[in-house]
Amino acid sequence: MKIVTVEQMRAIEKAADAQGLTYAEMMENAGRAVANWMERQGVKDKNVLVLVGPGKNGGDGLVTAYYLHQAGASVSVYCGKRDTADDANWKRVQDAGIPTYRGEEDEHYKVLRRLATQADWVVDALLGTGVSRPITGALQEILSIMRKEVEHRKAGKYPETFVQPLPIASGKNHPSPMVLALDVPSGLNCDSGAVDPVTLPADVTITLAFPKVGLFLFPGANYVGELVIADIGIPPKLAKDIVLEMTTPAMVKTLLPQRPKNGHKGTFGKVMVVAGSANYTGAPCLAASAALRVGAGLVTLGVPASIHPILAAKLSEATFLLLPHEIGALVPEAVKVLQEGLGGYDALLLGPGIGRDEKTVEFVARLLSLPLGEKKGRIGFVEPTTEQEEKGQPLPPLVIDADGLNALSDIKGWAQFLHLHSRGVVLTPHPGEMSRLLGTTIEEVEANRIAMARQAAQEWGVVVVLKGAYTVIASPTGIAYINPFANPALATAGTGDVLAGAVAGLLAQGLPPFEAAVVGAYLHGLAGQMVSEELGLAGAVAGDLLPRLPLSIRRVTGV
Repeated sequence: MKIVTVEQMRAIEKAADAQGLTYAEMMENAGRAVANWMERQGVKDKNVLVLVGPGKNGGDGLVTAYYLHQAGASVSVYCGKRDTADDANWKRVQDAGIPTYRGEEDEHYKVLRRLATQADWVVDALLGTGVSRPITGALQEILSIMRKEVEHRKAGKYPETFVQPLPIASGKNHPSPMVLALDVPSGLNCDSGAVDPVTLPADVTITLAFPKVGLFLFPGANYVGELVIADIGIPPKLAKDIVLEMTTPAMVKTLLPQRPKNGHKGTFGKVMVVAGSANYTGAPCLAASAALRVGAGLVTLGVPASIHPILAAKLSEATFLLLPHEIGALVPEAVKVLQEGLGGYDALLLGPGIGRDEKTVEFVARLLSLPLGEKKGRIGFVEPTTEQEEKGQPLPPLVIDADGLNALSDIKGWAQFLHLHSRGVVLTPHPGEMSRLLGTTIEEVEANRIAMARQAAQEWGVVVVLKGAYTVIASPTGIAYINPFANPALATAGTGDVLAGAVAGLLAQGLPPFEAAVVGAYLHGLAGQMVSEELGLAGAVAGDLLPRLPLSIRRVTGV
């Protein structure tokens, strides 16, 4: 599913119109699609207030109002700053007997307040994707009043003139009103995610044809609620050149590795997980378990020998490669042992919980054949330690996470060499790790998540998975996907280790690095969604994701 900017959406609509799908037909399709969705939610006999603005978004709202009326809803239309003299959709609404009100004729907005108090649903069709400056005048007043009234309703408060909520036809009290944004919440900038102070937060946003970039950027993403994409008849081929997409379950289903009935553990790949230190014994277990839970046939933990007893007691399914260490931290001498043990492995995960000891950074540099450069008084290059390194034999497809990324940020010039020494590389930074790799601030990364992930992937020649709400997965070719999950249940230690393990497990099963990253991030996000549905938004731990990973695969595939 393509994700578009405002200008791209305009160009696509213009092309559709030129090919015979008129703007009027697109508006008709949009309004009918929104009304059909609401009808499936049980809107019959419910009070629906449709807020109509001056542009095409208002026209979409009028069409929606007409079809909601046809579906048996009790609809009222409240219009702000719209020229209705030659408006066919306005005339159709009035001819259907739908009550219509105009803001300029509503003294002190008394009618608007009454309608807001009675509404079961509020459809926000005041302003669409073209908003680029502050909302002022009558539309500002309308949105301010609606926001206040909706907040009061949701908090169980009502105007002093009402002793209790107004009755509806059934005689029951009103529930809190559901707010539906048509295309976008009014006042949300669809390119930047910025919002106007009077923007009305939506419970659901039905966006038209393609989701817009700003719906996935904060603070705007907080105003979207559930996101639904409505087909308005635009041929998908008109968006074929768009390089930003949203991951969908249908796409993930096509990418998931096959599971032949006669398969064995070798069929499904071998993962080496180099992880852990004296202070971090949970990370290797989470990462290895995740690789197994997405279907890898065999997982080996390459860990400091001193922590092996702890991990062996916690994890029954993995095998172990014991590596040289000093006080539980990996040292450069571990490279030779690891190189000798890597034969036959299909994927390598490096970094979870290895710590930031200086000798561990040297270990990472040697393993990846990177120049160490200046590091705490050291000058020069790390010398190869094995014949394999001298020949530059590539590592298996590689995932670098957590302290592996922190080690890279300590190695000057790493980006020039990294992609040369592996059959594909995936980096999985959170915003803090990304800021260190780029030499910038976390705030700068968060403000430009999509652009920075894409630019970094292209410049570094690797796949970048920038974690966070709406994780961005960017390829060296410039293509990027946005994961459709923003879940505070995932904001807890260890969930990144689970993600890295899932990506490595999929790499081992033969998926190319970009596809493994896209699928792994989606399954991880879906598992998090399951956890939040079952346990709530707070209190979940990373280990709760593990049994949900195979369930996520099952939900996507249906088997």
